[in-house]
Amino acid sequence: MAGIGWRHPHYGELLQRAEGPQRPALDFIEVHSENFFAEGGAALAVLAQGRAHYPVSLHGVGLALGSAAGVDAWHLEQLARLVQRIEPLRVSDHACFARGHFGDQTVHAADLLPIPFHREALDVLAANVQRVQDRLKRTIAVENLSAYIDWNDSDMAEPDFLSRLASRTGCGLLVDVNNIYVNALNARLQDATVDPLASCRDWLDAIPAAAVAEIHLAGHKDCGDIVIDDHGSRVIAPVWALYRHALARFGRVPTLIEWDTELPALDVLLDEAAQADRLARTLAAPEVAT
Repeated sequence: MAGIGWRHPHYGELLQRAEGPQRPALDFIEVHSENFFAEGGAALAVLAQGRAHYPVSLHGVGLALGSAAGVDAWHLEQLARLVQRIEPLRVSDHACFARGHFGDQTVHAADLLPIPFHREALDVLAANVQRVQDRLKRTIAVENLSAYIDWNDSDMAEPDFLSRLASRTGCGLLVDVNNIYVNALNARLQDATVDPLASCRDWLDAIPAAAVAEIHLAGHKDCGDIVIDDHGSRVIAPVWALYRHALARFGRVPTLIEWDTELPALDVLLDEAAQADRLARTLAAPEVAT
């Protein structure tokens, strides 16, 4: 149950190979929703071709679900139109904010900014998630962030916050294992006593298995004074180890290999997806209904 992020440099090659005897063994492909909001054109035509060969998961980066300013109505309508056209396997976005009021304008930061983990922020996030689900007439999955700042007024742990969101709205959770590990590595830079793997296992153990709709795996970059979730390299051994732990907790959850910068040959992505699939087949607990 593994897939890859399908990016522009690999559009043609994947389509060509999908029509031949060496069709890549993928369970799904995932694209960024916002790249296909146009009314027509080449991008949408390519996506329709991909959808003819593989189930498609739509992964958004622009809904800004945690924004007190609310969800942008135009953005939501474009997403709803795309969902109707493509009939995706899943729809997901992030537990972040990006929209806010600046003077008499509403502006978008074009980034995935972290939200505090307290009741007021949960109310905002839950209301926005529910609005999106009502418009799309389906549940969505909400992803945990790699965050480079903390809010001083958070009064609950991230897994508890996300678990409450899932309970209140019925949404799924997209668990990005690499994001959890990146956050733990950055926490250790501030506190040498932090055990990154142990803290990540505790994070995974605190999430209700039935809420997990998808897992993301990716590479990251250690810059010395900060670790960046750049999606620019292979999944490293500690993240694979955490994935094994997640499989034991959650079962055979659909898993995506994310790679967005310094894209490699398509075969490298397929190799990473095949490794995820092998681990899922051999190590996962029985599948958990989501």
